[in-house]
Amino acid sequence: MEVRARAPGKIILAGEHAVVHGSTAVAASIDLCTYVSLRFPTPSDNDDSLKLQLKDMSLEFSWPVSRIKEVLPEVVSSLSPTPTSCSIETMKSIAALVEEQNIPEAKIGLATGVSAFLWLYTCIQGYKPATVVVTSELPLGSGLGSSAAFSVALSAALLAFSDSVSLDMSWQEWSVFGESDLELVNKWAFEGERIIHGKPSGIDNTVSTYGNMIKFRSGSLTRLKSNMPLRMLITNTKVGRNTKALVAGVSERTLRHPDAMSFVFNAVDSISKELSTIIQSPAPDDLSITEKEEKIEELMEMNQGLLQCMGVSHSAIETVLRTTLKYKLASKLTGAGGGGCVLTLLPTLLSGTVVDKVIAELESCGFQCLIAAIGGKGVEVCFGGSA
Repeated sequence: MEVRARAPGKIILAGEHAVVHGSTAVAASIDLCTYVSLRFPTPSDNDDSLKLQLKDMSLEFSWPVSRIKEVLPEVVSSLSPTPTSCSIETMKSIAALVEEQNIPEAKIGLATGVSAFLWLYTCIQGYKPATVVVTSELPLGSGLGSSAAFSVALSAALLAFSDSVSLDMSWQEWSVFGESDLELVNKWAFEGERIIHGKPSGIDNTVSTYGNMIKFRSGSLTRLKSNMPLRMLITNTKVGRNTKALVAGVSERTLRHPDAMSFVFNAVDSISKELSTIIQSPAPDDLSITEKEEKIEELMEMNQGLLQCMGVSHSAIETVLRTTLKYKLASKLTGAGGGGCVLTLLPTLLSGTVVDKVIAELESCGFQCLIAAIGGKGVEVCFGGSA
């Protein structure tokens, strides 16, 4: 028996960095996903190990179930349908299991993700042998929520074969969880994110679980329903960034210029709120969609200007901005800045020829370009592997 799960990545449409200082921010799902398949062996397979295959990395990890039981005896004894946090002691034990796999030095950053896998698997499925295969359309470490999509898709696949959720296993098309089951998926995914990131906000896993868009401010999340199609060109500059250092830099600038930065954060708050209103308002015809897209373009440009005021842009980001501006397209960084990804709105009436030219020019700079629909579905599952 096999189940597959897919969970979307995310972008920040408005409000990054300012949200740390009390402003509103808006995040949305994108139709680029992480896929997790879970298969339990048949008795004839004679396989008593837990395997994790990261296809995109060409990596495979394997543990005898007896070894996991030996190192983590307390996990299954407290097996509970309620999401549970990983204690420091258990984390040390899991780290020992991960170290035994000798992850290549160049990919050592994956260790926390493997740890999250072991914790979620043993908590939800216990000591059963299985093979879990992970593939993704999301670039790692670029601010598109790849770790959250992994945690959500993994939690969904594991819960699909548990007594904790209600799903029709005879249905062999992509299907969604009920509201209460989605809440459970989201809570387990958050525990995975805690292992990977330490103190996550919960925004990434919530967007990946429920899809569409959310508005958040001071720890409060509100789900939004988009009433218009949005398409973005996502340019990955491939420039790594230190999120903590960038956040600290904005805070230091705020201490040096409290009055000016207060105006910056208030302006971002207004942009996020206006963006939410535009996205949720009905758009009955092409004309009103075009008008809304023009307003969104202006808000994106304003938000980018304010992010530059915060000091979180980068020469690679500025190259993307200059390139897209030549084609009269609006862009802004998404996430931490200092590299990472840049969003460019692709208006409904924009010709494919122009899009191709923009992509060709950006790729000639060494950037990676992805096109994504914004605000789509959340996590889904499929039994039998036929979809």
